[in-house]
Amino acid sequence: MMPFDPTWFTTTPILLWVLAMLIFTFSKRQKFIAAASHALFIIGIGILSVFAALLWQELGRAPLRTLGETRLWYALFLSLVGYATYLRWGYRWVFYYSGVMAVVFLGINLAYPDNYDKTLMPALQSVWFVPHVIVYIFAYAILAVSALVAVKGLYMEYFRKDEEWSMQLADNMVYLGLGFLTLGLLFGALWGKEAWGHYWTWDPKETWAFLTWIGYMGYIHFRYHKPAKVVPAMWMLSLAFVILLICWFGVNYLPSAANSVHSYTN
Repeated sequence: MMPFDPTWFTTTPILLWVLAMLIFTFSKRQKFIAAASHALFIIGIGILSVFAALLWQELGRAPLRTLGETRLWYALFLSLVGYATYLRWGYRWVFYYSGVMAVVFLGINLAYPDNYDKTLMPALQSVWFVPHVIVYIFAYAILAVSALVAVKGLYMEYFRKDEEWSMQLADNMVYLGLGFLTLGLLFGALWGKEAWGHYWTWDPKETWAFLTWIGYMGYIHFRYHKPAKVVPAMWMLSLAFVILLICWFGVNYLPSAANSVHSYTN
């Protein structure tokens, strides 16, 4: 029995974020109401951060082993990235998107709770494991925002042609997200060398991680050389995020994943 209630630490941020988004909807030109919604959203982030820290301390390891544990970090980072993006560029829809998606991921954890096993296989007992996974999840949270920009841009292109649409936010998110993806690849190579004796083995997870990196690198090159071709860029960015999702979730269901050295989650 844990000395704290994981359900409370999961449910409370959900309720706070839902309430914050509802209040935020009616906060236009009313600074006090807007401040209240911001405060609730920040408190939700703080509670989830405390939960991650307590869980780390209780387990005696980084809570990054199972999909449920990574969903916890994804919800935390996505809410942080979305809120920071709103503060920086003022996109209200990013505020809603990050909040809704964070609620969804925490809701999945409530429906399918982890057992929070303290055991950690030898391959994961590496100094490189924690930074490798954390920078990847942070990159995924950033690139999710860029993907939503692309999807919304495609909607505007095909159904709302009368409105202009800029890809500047998507570009900024991809630049930042690709930087963290690159760090994740480097940390993963160092972890692989320490755990299995090789920097790279073309394992299914590694292969899809490389494909994800190539996808976003290709997007950046395309935007640099063809800045006027916005619609193909939006399709490229949407496809890159599909590849990212396969890397994160889908590869676990591939037949080749049965022999993967990365098959360490429950």
